[in-house]
Amino acid sequence: MGRKFFVGGNWKCNGTTEEVNKIVSTLNAGKVPSQDVVEVVVSPSFVFLPLVKTSLRPDFHVAAQNCWVKKGGAFTGEVSAEMLVNLSIPWVIIGHSERRLILKESNEFVADKVAYALSQGLKVIACIGETLEQREAGSTVAVVAEQTKAIAAKISNWTDVVLAYEPVWAIGTGKVATPAQAQEVHFELRKWLQANVSPDVAVSTRIIYGGSVTAANCKELAAQPDVDGFLVGGASLKPEFIDIIKSAEASKSA
Repeated sequence: MGRKFFVGGNWKCNGTTEEVNKIVSTLNAGKVPSQDVVEVVVSPSFVFLPLVKTSLRPDFHVAAQNCWVKKGGAFTGEVSAEMLVNLSIPWVIIGHSERRLILKESNEFVADKVAYALSQGLKVIACIGETLEQREAGSTVAVVAEQTKAIAAKISNWTDVVLAYEPVWAIGTGKVATPAQAQEVHFELRKWLQANVSPDVAVSTRIIYGGSVTAANCKELAAQPDVDGFLVGGASLKPEFIDIIKSAEASKSA
């Protein structure tokens, strides 16, 4: 069985109650392929998780944008995996480059978060990706392999993990990895999983692309054999997110 296409919408630190209701209304009215073809997850800010969960169409799911690395307690400002489970939030994004770069989350810290979230029953969108300097130095594959290696060292079951490759230089910049560039890195990641985890995990794990994905470029990206979907930033706040979800059909026909 092929890997089911996955489209995530990362709303980041955006939205008011009014804006969130408007986005949800647009999503609820959208005509998209069935759940057999595409899995859709949207990730509002923590404060809007309950609102979105109760008002969003049942075939779409909700993700948190982060969670704490262990059991809750005296960690001011953090949200624990247990809290997300208590709210019936099924997914969490971990290791987004904004957190790696701005908040200095290391590969090991991200891996610990992934492992703990999985241990509590959450599904994880684990983010990896290189900076422009790293790409220009020719170390893209080494960087993403190192990030993946840290996660692989802490987990044994990849069933509930989606790997999101997001080249940092393409996030919010309008620059996009070409379909060939995205495919090359996804192919190398799958090859790494095959050699270092297992052939089964390499074949079954979804590797999605993030970095200025829009309605204009999504079909060509989706047609690449090792691109299993998208983690969408800015465009997930706009009606074009529906068109990006529909690109799952392009993947199916590729």
